[in-house]
Amino acid sequence: GLPVDFFVSHCWQEGVFEFSQRVLESWPPGALHMWCCFLANPQPWKKQDLKSLLGSEPDLSDSPFARALDALSCQMLLVVPNV
Repeated sequence: GLPVDFFVSHCWQEGVFEFSQRVLESWPPGALHMWCCFLANPQPWKKQDLKSLLGSEPDLSDSPFARALDALSCQMLLVVPNV
């Protein structure tokens, strides 16, 4: 995959257009790649199918979510506010 420049967190209260607008307004200068769970994980998958993607560790430390946060290239956490 691509290197993660920043990680995006949100709370599911916004729609996709509001989310996109807020991320674009707050995009860090020089950043090229963001990671966001709802764009990276297949949302309609059944829980059993998703288990294979989430890794084998009980604490999810080998999940895509944890690996993105732990990536050396990930230098920032952007929290999308809801107003």
